[in-house]
Amino acid sequence: MAADVDPAPDAPAATEVETVIVTGTRTTGMKAVDSPAPITVLGNDILKRTGQPDMIQALAQNVPSFNAQAFGGDTAALTLSAKLRGISPNHTLVLLNGKRRHGTANLAVLGGAYQGGAAADLNFIPLASVDHVEVLLEGAAAQYGTDAIAGVINIIQKKATSGGEAIITGGGYQDGGGTTGDFTANIGMAPTEKSYLNLTGETKYHGYSFRGAYDPRVVDSIYNAGATNSPAKSYPQVINAPNWPYVNRIAGDAQYRQTVLSYNAGYEITPDIEAYSFGTIGRKWSAAHENYRLPNVVKGKMAGDIAFPLGFDPKESITETDYAVSGGVAGKTNDWNWDLSSTYGKDDDSVNVLNTANASLYADTSTTTTKGYSPNNIHAGGFINTQWSNTLDISHDFDVGMAGPLTFATGVEYRKETYEITPGEKATYYGGGSQSYFGFAPVNAGKHKRNNKAIYADLALSPIEPLKLDAAVRYEDFSDFGDTTVAKLTGRYDFSPAVAVRGTVSTGFRAPTLAEEYYSGINVSPSSISGQLPPNSPGATLLGINGLKPEKSNNFSIGFVTHLAPKLTMTLDAYQITIKNRIVGSGTLYGENVVTVNVLNPDGSQAFNPDGSKKTQKVTNGIVSPAVIAALTANGVNIDPSIRSNATYSVGASMFVNGLDTRTRGVDFVSTYYTDFDAWGRIDWSLSASYNKTEVTKIAPNPSGLDSRLTLFDAIAIANLETTSPKFKIIAGGLWTMDKWAVNLKETVYGKASGLSSDSGSSALMKTTVKTALITDLDVSYTVIPAVKLSVGANNLLNRYPNRINGLLREHYLKNNSNGYVTQFPSFSPFGINGGYYYGKITYSF
Repeated sequence: MAADVDPAPDAPAATEVETVIVTGTRTTGMKAVDSPAPITVLGNDILKRTGQPDMIQALAQNVPSFNAQAFGGDTAALTLSAKLRGISPNHTLVLLNGKRRHGTANLAVLGGAYQGGAAADLNFIPLASVDHVEVLLEGAAAQYGTDAIAGVINIIQKKATSGGEAIITGGGYQDGGGTTGDFTANIGMAPTEKSYLNLTGETKYHGYSFRGAYDPRVVDSIYNAGATNSPAKSYPQVINAPNWPYVNRIAGDAQYRQTVLSYNAGYEITPDIEAYSFGTIGRKWSAAHENYRLPNVVKGKMAGDIAFPLGFDPKESITETDYAVSGGVAGKTNDWNWDLSSTYGKDDDSVNVLNTANASLYADTSTTTTKGYSPNNIHAGGFINTQWSNTLDISHDFDVGMAGPLTFATGVEYRKETYEITPGEKATYYGGGSQSYFGFAPVNAGKHKRNNKAIYADLALSPIEPLKLDAAVRYEDFSDFGDTTVAKLTGRYDFSPAVAVRGTVSTGFRAPTLAEEYYSGINVSPSSISGQLPPNSPGATLLGINGLKPEKSNNFSIGFVTHLAPKLTMTLDAYQITIKNRIVGSGTLYGENVVTVNVLNPDGSQAFNPDGSKKTQKVTNGIVSPAVIAALTANGVNIDPSIRSNATYSVGASMFVNGLDTRTRGVDFVSTYYTDFDAWGRIDWSLSASYNKTEVTKIAPNPSGLDSRLTLFDAIAIANLETTSPKFKIIAGGLWTMDKWAVNLKETVYGKASGLSSDSGSSALMKTTVKTALITDLDVSYTVIPAVKLSVGANNLLNRYPNRINGLLREHYLKNNSNGYVTQFPSFSPFGINGGYYYGKITYSF
């Protein structure tokens, strides 16, 4: 089993259809172009031409049905996610060299298109370590595991035994921020005659960006009437705060520093047996701005005791250690192929709140003669996720007199998972908690575990030359959700060398992640507090929620493969994915929702106080539910009294629940062609597109304990599933190579996306739409000498921005003196909110 040799660095993209694949089939020697299943293969060179040294972006810019999260709220801003075919990140299985990758411990809690995501963090796999990526675009739960509902991403690492490269990249956004620096080195070696060792190291930095508006709370405008509604009047010194009036920096990228090491190694024990091991280890520090806090938030009992006279800018930060290691032995005995392996992965996140304070602690430690105290940098707790997988796979080709051999494959898997929340310092959960991030008290903490046992069988055969069939069945038994059996049938018929048809029918079963089951936390802003209740907690029980059930899915697809010209390949695949009992985040269930309104005289004119300020009063806006307040209390949630001092405020709860059925329909199209211009070089053309639409087909009735006037899934929650992802995405590209030059031009059309929002100052829902946009990416490289290549380029060359948030909503924010006005661009924008990114790169190959 000699080590593989990597292809030439600038191998044309069109040749990827001839790559021998290992994903979606148990048949050895299968090429992507001959696969019964739709599969996209991306070589290392294609991935590196995306400019930003980021695995998620590299995939999103090349696979139309793969959409990357550009912006997240709270700690989700520190671990951006992605999704395939428009459904949850949790519905895509990530493999590294064919072995299951562990998920992140940093659950995406806040509402939005990526809520609930806890999939593998792809950015802990260095691009330079990758030989190619195989993206299987169909359900494969019966083959790989019951969570492979949307598809599988299999990242194949290099095995080269010689050579390597060092890459230095630097870049940033045209309009400021996002300064990025990256250094990567890869080297292949053969420690002994019959072994290989491929090593990669990467360290990178990414800086903050800011794309927000001014904070109206610190500006004395026509909407500010009196001290209560205008902190700028009460604390005029805020004009001296850093970046005034743009003191609220929440609208932009997080900052991070990350270092990752990876290896891929093997040793030939005998000509038929190989021992192998591979793994990654990474360390990441990241921080994100949160909403600016005003001077009146943290104060003591003594006159003039204000902890932050200019207000303060809290940050949420994570120090993360992520690692995984796989080891195994693979070989062939009496024509039986076998592979025995074990993989352990862990993601350990320490959450901290920086430049902050606990207002309750500060007030309670103060007296009329002494100042209060609160630490400013506070450990809020942590998340730990582990996964230990053990697998045995065996296969055999039998000659049974058909057009091709019958491939029989079977295997077993034992997997153990844990999820843990660790408590923070008392200062982060005392009273109303630390500002911007309410930490984890011992009541929220805990360690949870489960195991899973699985066995599968797979038959692949070709009864006649043009027909390929593949059937798989898998039985899984979860220690917490019982057992299930899922199945898959795939077929392909080649009418001629030029035309083939293929299709798949499969079922799936996804157990909730442990994070979805057990996460417990509190989300706070200057004017709101919302408790995230675990579905199996006492508070959830009061509302009639008694834990989660598994999801069940059905997947249907049919497609065509054509070779109408010698250099042209086209595929078109239509699909439908239905999911029952889908696990999603509920909308906010309001216990209190209050707005301040002007008091009018009998004649309809404005009433005024004796001091000349406008007379106002607080009134209920919408529903007040004592049951929600009781649920929060049952889960130990303390409501910061300062929340109720705002002109408008809300107190609510949310949780992950079953209760929706969804149907996703779509079409994927991929075509490749190349033109040879002889002395003028060659152009590799590609055109790919994806159309995708998700609909909620059923909403379960409210649980018994929930106020009948409330609903688990409001219009905002439904829109997050149905409309926040673009319905179509088209990528057209051309790679021109000639002598020492290479120019890669890519045009991506993102379809319209929209979301709904509400403001506590109004009961109306307001729609924000990101219109169809054309984004241009360009990479130009020149080989100075055979070993040195210089590259310059841009993602979003023309510096396009999404449409701004609904103007009426922003007007409400402005008139209500709300910090929400700061956010100008919608977080669900499929191409981000930062505009153009420009970079330069030096590659040294040896």
